[in-house]
Amino acid sequence: MESTKKTLFVYIATLCFSVFLFVFLYQNVKNSNRKKSRDRDFPEIKESGVLNIVTDYNSVGYFVSGDSIMGFQYEIIKALERDWAIKVNLFLENSLDENLAGLSAGKYDVVARNIPVDVALRENYNFVDSIVLNKQVLVQRSSAYNEGVEPIRQHLNLAKKTVHVPENSPVILRLQNLSDEIGDTIFIEENKMYDSEQLVIMVSSGDIDFTVCDEEIAKQLAERLPEIDIRTDITFTQLQSWAVRKNSPILLDSLNSWFKSFRDSKHFIGVYKKYY
Repeated sequence: MESTKKTLFVYIATLCFSVFLFVFLYQNVKNSNRKKSRDRDFPEIKESGVLNIVTDYNSVGYFVSGDSIMGFQYEIIKALERDWAIKVNLFLENSLDENLAGLSAGKYDVVARNIPVDVALRENYNFVDSIVLNKQVLVQRSSAYNEGVEPIRQHLNLAKKTVHVPENSPVILRLQNLSDEIGDTIFIEENKMYDSEQLVIMVSSGDIDFTVCDEEIAKQLAERLPEIDIRTDITFTQLQSWAVRKNSPILLDSLNSWFKSFRDSKHFIGVYKKYY
């Protein structure tokens, strides 16, 4: 009986140790893989043969038309995939906050969308040389669809108004600064569910009064939403570009070198004219 108890004790102890060892090794491998993902630069990417890129779904950058995928960002990404002879894993995620979190965690190597570059973002990420120049515009209803109320043209008239924006949108900082500039409060309502395009549609339908949107996207939406007015600028013309991790300097240099050549090509000029 005593011998049986000892055998059982040794068995249980061995089993517990094996489970502990498995969990310990699994966590170490998992943490090591995470660290490798976060530390991926161009040599590691080329060696793996895969470049992980995230972009957003909108009417300019990436969208589906009939049976085809189209978009400014999509066509540039496909050109990069062809020229670098590398497989691109393309992810879709509309939240810029989630894009950048995934970049930091190593899930993505590149955030390929028109990011308004500001000082705060530059502290945490590196940006490819500007791809396009763009600005943010106030989206509101035109007087014909707003009971004769004329659209706002002076920033001062945004005082005490509520502007709806996607959660953690970079334009929040600009609206806060604008509030300081006019010496009055601009109420900022962050929406956790909808991106900028969906908020523009909500303006057109009268569900909300104001949002802010990338001008080029706003122009595309205005062609099918006659209710909206997009003629009031919120920002000056900004550099907009792709983002990479701070610890991917070779990838940054490689992308800059590729873009420098690609921007002068007939292919890029054709793509730019097609969408802009």
